[in-house]
Amino acid sequence: MQVLGAGIVGRSLALALARAGLSVALRPEAARPPGSDDVRAYALNAASVELLRGLKAWDALPAHAATKVLDMHVQGDAHAAAIDFSAWQQHVSALAWITDAAVLERELAAAVRFAPHITVVGPADQVTASLTALCEGKASATRETLGVAFDRVDYGHHAIAARLTSTRSHQGMARQWFRAPDVLALLPFDTPQPQHSFALVWSLPDARAAELLALDAVAFEQQLMQATHGEAGELKLASERAAWPLMQANASAWCGPGWVLLGDAAHVVHPLAGQGLNLGLADVAALVKVIREREAWRPLGDEKLLRRYARERIAPTWAMGQVTDGLLRLFAEDMPAVRELRNRGLNLVNKLSPLKRWLTARALNS
Repeated sequence: MQVLGAGIVGRSLALALARAGLSVALRPEAARPPGSDDVRAYALNAASVELLRGLKAWDALPAHAATKVLDMHVQGDAHAAAIDFSAWQQHVSALAWITDAAVLERELAAAVRFAPHITVVGPADQVTASLTALCEGKASATRETLGVAFDRVDYGHHAIAARLTSTRSHQGMARQWFRAPDVLALLPFDTPQPQHSFALVWSLPDARAAELLALDAVAFEQQLMQATHGEAGELKLASERAAWPLMQANASAWCGPGWVLLGDAAHVVHPLAGQGLNLGLADVAALVKVIREREAWRPLGDEKLLRRYARERIAPTWAMGQVTDGLLRLFAEDMPAVRELRNRGLNLVNKLSPLKRWLTARALNS
């Protein structure tokens, strides 16, 4: 078995396959350029945490690298609508766990080093494998060589990410603002200052994102305070800012004879729901389950076997893509009638406890 790509999805897959008794060749992608800080933070659901815990990576994380989301406040247009979620009301220990991407990658890399059935190979090493799993991300070069189309819709938006500190304790609350045309999220974090830090993800049209990135730290913080109305306290940058273009994308095929796609190599969704990595880790769980349950005579690279994985994952991934795309387009519309409709809808959902429980369950186990 060969795994291409040693990000979180690739390493998780390699570890899960090794625990299933398979020998795995793990081929990392190019290393991140030196000197570039990784400010990414992921919102992981209960299913993802359970998978990582089974791989002995989750419990190895230091306390500051995983922060529980106990409450979530989502605000619509100009304070006209809002919806609140509470872990206590939903009878769960947390709505999500905000996790430091770099620390999680480090712990997974350490687990790989101690895994007896995994061999890390270099770009020039020749590997013969009955099945190759592509976990190289949305820019997968191997996917292109296989002739798999990557149907993408570019939103014309960039996401700006950074680490922030605040004068106010986050108290485990995630905050999100949906407005025309931007979406801003403050995710509770404990680095660099416990209880007083946030991970920022701010989705904006390309031109506006470029303007904000060109500002110095003080001017950017002023814009951030205007956007959040000071509701999360006085916010200060605690890291460099990073940005990347946003898209929705799906591979035209998820598998073929001897190969299979996982994670961003197969699908990309807008980050507004924080489900991108959760979808990738759900891919890992589904593929490993299919492999574990295969007939003894069926080889790993059998296309009929791999289609079982694709059938299980395509529908929920497509559904999440439609949800995130629909929400983005709904809140990007500035017509007064549409604003009134979405605000009424948001307030209505906030009053319907059974619907909120259903939505929470979908997010925790997608």
